[in-house]
Amino acid sequence: MKYLQLIRYQNLLMLALMQLVFRYGFLNQQNCYLALADWQYLLLVLSTVLIAAAGYVINDIFDQETDSINRPNSQIVGKLITESKAYNIYVALNILGVSIGFYLSNVIEKPSFATIFIFIAACLYFYATTLKKVLLLGNLMVAFVLALSVLIIGVFDLYPATHEGNQDQMRMLFGILTDYAFFAFLINFIREIVKDAEDVKGDYNQGMQTLPILLGVGRTSKVVFGLLLVPIGIVFWYVNSYLMFNDLYFAVLFLLFLVLSPLLYCLVKSWTAKSTADFRHLSLLLKWILFFGILSIVVINYNIKQNA
Repeated sequence: MKYLQLIRYQNLLMLALMQLVFRYGFLNQQNCYLALADWQYLLLVLSTVLIAAAGYVINDIFDQETDSINRPNSQIVGKLITESKAYNIYVALNILGVSIGFYLSNVIEKPSFATIFIFIAACLYFYATTLKKVLLLGNLMVAFVLALSVLIIGVFDLYPATHEGNQDQMRMLFGILTDYAFFAFLINFIREIVKDAEDVKGDYNQGMQTLPILLGVGRTSKVVFGLLLVPIGIVFWYVNSYLMFNDLYFAVLFLLFLVLSPLLYCLVKSWTAKSTADFRHLSLLLKWILFFGILSIVVINYNIKQNA
């Protein structure tokens, strides 16, 4: 169990589920050729999960002092697992993840695409060692890596299968993936700021320059309030312009109750959020909003087929 906690297995399961949802709940339903066989796509999922797991390990290694203040009861590295063993796990996970990525890049005859996996691993290392201490850059990096885990599906499954006869369809599908990647980026960026507010005490003692340390927790809650208006506006516009216009009422209800309503609740709660418990509550809600937001692509696709 301590090793599962080290790699944040719940988050990894969510990441894997997200990628499986896009493939089997969306792309497989579009009557188009995909570059990867099912078992190869599962390797793509495994590769991203392994590299993400390595990112959690290296983050825990460099967060030992901070975690001893913020999460003394859940600290793994330095208590349940030695630092040297954690480093070995980190290296092994990255080697496995990048090796699988190298194999898949050769499968689609794009060997240079292996650099994407190396780039992701490097980003996570750079975040843990440097960027997380820099105002907003660390938050942006984590959000960007999550968005990249959505875009990589199109890079490996759509782009290699694109030819002159299906360019319009593939462009549309990649555009939809890009929209969801942007939504994931926004929600995760906001969530990272919320988590900084949750961990402000330990971060301050370690000399980090997070937004709550610079502005204070009270002002940060107002920044979160303002940022939440962006995804709320986007979801409302998407529902009105696309789903209502095409009579996708089941999808409309899904988004209203499981994405837009929780976002509005977070908006209200963020205005008065002050305590660690308040921000932990917001962080959990945003995680579920991201989950249901990703799941909406299955609901929308199902609604389209029902209306056909």
